[in-house]
Amino acid sequence: MAAARLVAAGHQVTGMYMNLFDRPGGGDGSEDAAAVARALGIPFEVWDLREEFGARVMDYFVDAYGRGLTPNPCVRCNRRLKFGEVLDRALARGFDAVATGHYANVRVNAETGRTELSRAAFMKKDQSYFLAVAGPERLAHAVFPLGPVPSKQAVREEAERDGLPVAHKAESNDICFIPDGDTAGFLRSHLGERPGDIVDQEGSVIGHHRAAYAFTVGQRRGLHLDRVAEDGRPRYVTGVDVPAGIVRVGPAQALAVPRFTGLDPVWYREPPEELDCLVQVRAHGTPFPAHVVVVSDDTDSTAGTTRLEIVPETPLRGLASGQAAVLYDGDLVIAEATIAR
Repeated sequence: MAAARLVAAGHQVTGMYMNLFDRPGGGDGSEDAAAVARALGIPFEVWDLREEFGARVMDYFVDAYGRGLTPNPCVRCNRRLKFGEVLDRALARGFDAVATGHYANVRVNAETGRTELSRAAFMKKDQSYFLAVAGPERLAHAVFPLGPVPSKQAVREEAERDGLPVAHKAESNDICFIPDGDTAGFLRSHLGERPGDIVDQEGSVIGHHRAAYAFTVGQRRGLHLDRVAEDGRPRYVTGVDVPAGIVRVGPAQALAVPRFTGLDPVWYREPPEELDCLVQVRAHGTPFPAHVVVVSDDTDSTAGTTRLEIVPETPLRGLASGQAAVLYDGDLVIAEATIAR
């Protein structure tokens, strides 16, 4: 539908399908994209990016879990593939921009000349959180034709009116390379089983696991503990030490996070010393008010780097290292950073 809107607006459009990984049963899954290109009368290409996707997204995903982090592969893909490798190739061939079906908006601020990223009109599907990592320089060459649409249903109805053969296609999976949704099984096939202990707040062993990397902070189900808590209340994963093979559990109040750090910030405006803003730490999570201090760390081995010290107005419940934290001023993205311990 993004392609159809650009064609209708008079742009010269080439359809491009990213072949990212080998699928069960063969095929690259490009049939639907090719059918849309035929319907629109535009050129169509399949780009083989399996090697790049494997090295920059899938290997990173497995490695991060192996270090006890909870990475977001979609954020990584947007930075390294869609608005990394693909954009570089497109610009080298003379194209002006890469257009996708993401629900988000980009515009140029008339006063500052900076490229700004803002939320989509359809808040339920807003994907500015995933895109913020790309940065303003990259998104200056991005087009998101679906940013202004009010709903997914409106997109389907428009696609049907345009005669596109994908008008009623099912929604895609969150992690495209794990179509069955079995993330633990996928990781086990790459990292193997690493049995270890589940311990309580006092360090007592109260259960065992097959692999620490299969657990996430805040998880309640699937713990299979040997004994219940003395107060009878449920316990949650409060920490995961993959190298040591230890999963720590505790009561709900042990999940409280009064502050956390964001590393490698990507800015959409001149970085201030501190600011009050909204912060989002999950793909479709509710933004919360927070105070953010920007710290220059000249003592670090990577001199000149900065980090964000983020203090939520109300302590968060559970937070996974490795995820993205995106700062907002209303609907406008201010910055993105990776959550550290």
